[in-house]
Amino acid sequence: MSLVFPALYAIITADRQRGGPLEWARLFAAAGVKVIQYRDKESSSRLIFAASCALAAASRESGFRFVLNDRPDIALLSGAGGVHVGQEDLPVEQARGICGTSLWIGVSTHTLEQVQQAADTSADYVAVGPIFPTATKKNPDPVVGLEFIRRARAITSKPLVAIGGITAERAAEVFGAGADCIAVSSDLLGAKDPTKRAGEYLKAAEETLGKG
Repeated sequence: MSLVFPALYAIITADRQRGGPLEWARLFAAAGVKVIQYRDKESSSRLIFAASCALAAASRESGFRFVLNDRPDIALLSGAGGVHVGQEDLPVEQARGICGTSLWIGVSTHTLEQVQQAADTSADYVAVGPIFPTATKKNPDPVVGLEFIRRARAITSKPLVAIGGITAERAAEVFGAGADCIAVSSDLLGAKDPTKRAGEYLKAAEETLGKG
């Protein structure tokens, strides 16, 4: 049976914090976000571990699942609820060997071949994208578009998390293409009212998928 996945996946980053990752996580959790990833490409392992411990504790208090980007070792040690790996990180099964079965493992994919490979692993969910142009990453992968979601949906029953350049205004069409969830960073962190913006995604999910 495939995992029933929440509709909105917030990504908080180390270099775009108004009040720090913990404050962002609490804000989004209060807005109804159930999965929150912390992405930090620059800090030392010690600092990432400290932030992850604080986020893991907050996740238990506030009822969201905390996912750490890139680092299955720190995810396990900090008490995170999952880890997300990319194509240049540890392969899914090696990450699983570190984290065990209790943590979610997600994997980024940018081609249909990678989607198929991910489908054949123990990954809990498959991220697909970038769906639209994005400025979040310094060297983004080529844009894949909405049709990619439809084709990926035909390959796997695992939850599909669409990512890359998605805005609340386009959320309904992304869900309509077959995504179970939308992962968002810039459109949430850069919003004038991040709580309201999160609510717009959740409303689109409710109207399109019947879930929040």
